[in-house]
Amino acid sequence: MSIQNTSVNSQKVALITGAGTGIGRQVALTFLAAGYSVVLAGRRLEPLQSVVAESGSNRALAVSTDVSKPESVDALFAAIGAKFGRIDVLFNNAGVGSSPLFEDLTFEQWKNVVDINLTGSFLCAQGAFRMMKNQLPQGGRIINNGSISAHAPRPDSAPYTSTKHAITGLTKSISLDGRKYNIACGQVDIGNALTELSARMTKGVPQANGEIAIEPMMDASEVADAVLHMAALPLTTNIQFMTIMATKMPFVGRG
Repeated sequence: MSIQNTSVNSQKVALITGAGTGIGRQVALTFLAAGYSVVLAGRRLEPLQSVVAESGSNRALAVSTDVSKPESVDALFAAIGAKFGRIDVLFNNAGVGSSPLFEDLTFEQWKNVVDINLTGSFLCAQGAFRMMKNQLPQGGRIINNGSISAHAPRPDSAPYTSTKHAITGLTKSISLDGRKYNIACGQVDIGNALTELSARMTKGVPQANGEIAIEPMMDASEVADAVLHMAALPLTTNIQFMTIMATKMPFVGRG
C-alpha cells in the first residue's frame, strides 16, 4: 500500500459506492488507512459493516443504498450531510453485469444493468456535485469506474459494455460542467483486478476468437492505490483517464 500523509487527509470525506465487496471494499479500506473519513454505500448493509469492522476505524459510515433509486441516493447524501457536512471525493464504483447471449437478453436484464451502472452513477455524481458546489471550501473530485469495457467489449457483454462506454461521456460532461465550481472529474479503467467476483477468470473465460483462456490478474490493492493517487491530487490537477490493468491481459492486440 502507498504511504500517504494521513494528517493531510484527516478532514477529507470520501464516498465509495459498491463498497461491500471487490474493488469497492479494497478502495474503502485503503482510503480509511490513508486517513479519510469514508462513507461506504451498497445495497446490503452486512458486507458494508464487515468492511468497517475490518478497518477498525471510527471514521467510517455504512449506508444501505440502492444507487438506481433516486430516493435512496437522496437519503445517502442526507446522511453524509448530517454526519460530515461535506464530501471531497466520490468513487462511483457500484456496478453489475449480465452475460446471456445478445439475442437472449431480456429487457429486464438490460434495464437492470443500465439502472445500476449508468443511472446509478449519474444519481450519485449529481448528489456529490450539488454538495461540492454548495459547500465551503467549494469543490471536490468525482472518480468514475469506467472499466476496460469502456474501450473494448468482451463476448456477450452488451449491457455492461454499453453502460461503460456511456460512463466515459458522463465523465467528460461532469469534468466540463464542474470547472466553474472547482469540481474535478476523472475515470479509472480497470482490467483484471482479482476479487471474489473476478476469480472465475483464473479458470478460463471466453475470448473474441471463441476460445476459452485463463487470463493474468493483478492485485486489487494496486487499483485502490491508483484511485487514492487520483483522489489525493490538488484540485488544480486532474487525471482525466487512467487505465490500470494486469500487464499481460489480452487487451492490447488482436486477441
